Amino acid sequence: MQIESAEQYILEQLEKRLDRTLFYHGIHHTLDVVNASAEIAALEGVTDEESLHLLRTASLFHDSGFLTTYQGHEEAGCAIAREVLPGFAYTEKQIETICGMIMATRIRQTPKNALEMILCDADLDYLGRDDFEPIAATLYEELKVRDMVEDIPAWDSVQVRFLEGHSYWTVSERKRRDTIKRQHLQHLKNTARAL
Repeated sequence: MQIESAEQYILEQLEKRLDRTLFYHGIHHTLDVVNASAEIAALEGVTDEESLHLLRTASLFHDSGFLTTYQGHEEAGCAIAREVLPGFAYTEKQIETICGMIMATRIRQTPKNALEMILCDADLDYLGRDDFEPIAATLYEELKVRDMVEDIPAWDSVQVRFLEGHSYWTVSERKRRDTIKRQHLQHLKNTARAL
C-alpha cells in the first residue's frame, strides 16, 4: 500500500474538483474524519498497522463520491476507490475492506466490524463536540442550496429526529461524546419549544 501517494492523490482531487457549495462535505470534513478515526482507533486499542492504513484510506475516500454525485455518493466513492487504489498497490481484498467501511457510513449506518464502527463514529464525531452548532450550520446551508430543507425550524426538527435516533457504535466514542450530544439535543428541543 502506497498510502501517502493515495492520500496525496485524493486530497488533490477533492481540493480541485469538489463543488464549492459542499459547505459541510468539503475537504475540511474529510480531514476531520481522518483525525477523528485515528483518535477513536487509538482509544479502541487498534494497533495493527494494516488496519490503521486501511482505516485512514477509507477516511480519505469516504466522501470522494461527492466528486461525481450527491445522492448515492457512498457507492460512487467505492467506485473511485476500486478504480484508483490498485494503482497505489492496494489488493482487491484491501479495497473491499475499504469499501465496506465507506458503505457502512451510509445513513442509517450499518457497520459490521470494528473498523466500520470506528469510521461511522468518526464521520459523525461532531454530534458530540463543542463545535456542533457551527458545523451543523454548514450542513444546513449545503442542504438549503439543494432545496433539501425549507428553513431553520424545519432543520431543527430534522436534527432532533436525527440525534434521537443516533447512537455511537464504539465504547470509547459513547464515553467521550454522549454527554455533550445529549446537551445539543436538549438545546434543540428547548429552541423548538420556544418557537
